[in-house]
Amino acid sequence: MSVSSSSTTATARLLPGKPVAERILSEVAEGVAALRAAGVTPSLATVLVGDDDASAGYIRIKQRQAAELGFASPHVHLPASASQADLHAVLEEFNADAGVHGVLVQHPIPGHLDYDRALQVLDPDKDVDGMHPVNMGRLALGLPGPLPCTPAGIEALLAYHGVPVAGREVVVLGRGATLGRPLAMLLAQKRETANAAVTVVHTGVADWPRYTRRAEILVAAAGVPGIVRPEHVRPGAVVVGGGVRYEGRRLLPDVDESCAQVAGAITPRVGGVGPTTVAMLFRNALRVAQGGLPGS
Repeated sequence: MSVSSSSTTATARLLPGKPVAERILSEVAEGVAALRAAGVTPSLATVLVGDDDASAGYIRIKQRQAAELGFASPHVHLPASASQADLHAVLEEFNADAGVHGVLVQHPIPGHLDYDRALQVLDPDKDVDGMHPVNMGRLALGLPGPLPCTPAGIEALLAYHGVPVAGREVVVLGRGATLGRPLAMLLAQKRETANAAVTVVHTGVADWPRYTRRAEILVAAAGVPGIVRPEHVRPGAVVVGGGVRYEGRRLLPDVDESCAQVAGAITPRVGGVGPTTVAMLFRNALRVAQGGLPGS
């Protein structure tokens, strides 16, 4: 697919994440079946601290998906009053359990707890989110390790929908540790589905639209609802909405829906990057269970 000028009355081609996730999860299911036939049951453990309804809902979704794929899914629910030591103890127990291949601590956790400290306690090879400092270092150096799920999902989404990335100008709006920074490193790597010229810009740059308007592929990762509007998009560009905030259960994406009148292709408001993120979580867990680290 090439980027070319288009009329502002045109509607962009949608890039849904569901079929991408279905393909990935189908491959994961095949891998799980092979492991179970060999006597190994892959396991993805989850940890929830507190009683946030949305977080509990996400855990239920992941447990349901685990069951459908054939994963064991041990779960620990700590009270909101849990101490840092309580959380660390759970993680250390999962670290020591050879039957647990991946561990996910549902974020956010109560404000009196330090998520980054807890993450550093976790065995980096069991970090299915790919956010442990060791795994971020592996990504930076191009070494094998669990990949951050949302960036990996975005790369897979672009590849699935036939959007060429190699040699093109990608602009990432947002520099967060969970999306903007790792995505920039991932898409700059020498690989058929990456190998791009990547620029990272953020809201601390007063004239950030100057950068986004030149992007052949624009990824919004700022976490600021509606920040990307049609005037910030190059006509015909590919636009990926990665950043979101929630107002209760209502999803507020970075990309205003009117951008579809300018873009050549765009992820939908709901069902874009989200499904691919969950799929990558299970792919990471499977690869640990298979005895190797996910390739970067």
